[in-house]
Amino acid sequence: MKHTLFAGLIAAALAVPAYATDYTIIAPAAPGGGWDQTARTMQEALQGEGISDSVQVQNVPGAGGTVGLAQFVSSAQGKPDQLIVGGYVMVGAILTNASPVSLADVTPIARLTGEYEAIVVPAASEIQDINGLIEKLKADPGAVSWAGGSAGGADHIAVGLIAKAAGVDPTKINYIAYSGGGEALAAILGSQVTAGISSLGEFKAQADAGTLRILAVSSDERIEGVDAPTLKEAGLDVALQNWRMVAAAPGITDDQKAAISADIEKMVQSKTWQDALATKGWANTYLAGADFQAQLDKDIAATGAILKDIGLVK
Repeated sequence: MKHTLFAGLIAAALAVPAYATDYTIIAPAAPGGGWDQTARTMQEALQGEGISDSVQVQNVPGAGGTVGLAQFVSSAQGKPDQLIVGGYVMVGAILTNASPVSLADVTPIARLTGEYEAIVVPAASEIQDINGLIEKLKADPGAVSWAGGSAGGADHIAVGLIAKAAGVDPTKINYIAYSGGGEALAAILGSQVTAGISSLGEFKAQADAGTLRILAVSSDERIEGVDAPTLKEAGLDVALQNWRMVAAAPGITDDQKAAISADIEKMVQSKTWQDALATKGWANTYLAGADFQAQLDKDIAATGAILKDIGLVK
């Protein structure tokens, strides 16, 4: 009888489900931008699919994500409930800001999404197409002001590559960095700058509404549903995809990393996440484990070379 009771207690204990982790996700930028959107979409999917009971998003803007990254590294050590989103922009910002912390100081989990850049002007702008913008850039590089994300990020790199492809000295570009997509969008819509550049998803709603005109996109081929040529079609040999990732805290155990990775994989495969990708126009570039670490190492090396080429890093 005792053995039967003991076996029953063991079975009951094993049947108790593991508690879902309550996560806090750091979005190292102001509200409205790509990282903020990524963190909040993760929040919706993790909670909506029952993968996590509670997910909080915390915005820590500044210096291309390196302010948030530094805070995360110092405060999240060994905490498996802490996550941070980042990506290509952060890779460049770490180099251009000579950040004391880098992605080597966190635990990369997975690349999540990819998105192409879009070059836009206000609907009222006299610039009708990408060739018109390039003509102005060639005539006087400093007179063409560009609104984009943080210095050294994907937007800044794209402008440098566009200038270089057009035969313009990339060190002469007039690039104005904003810490959040909302701020940059306000400057573009207010005609405070000549043009804007950011991930396509950040401009699509305004372009669809007719308040912005997309001049070109940084994809290799035309994007379905977007009435704009590629930079390559305009004679500029530039293609660039801005990717986003999620990382966990430094100092976590292998088991904790595996549990987080499993949660993120479930999230990526969920209907909530897949529907959000379709709605926002984000490409599913999910890559995890050793494959992601290898790709990340390659991207860091390549970004350093590009930034030196266009004069952002010595």
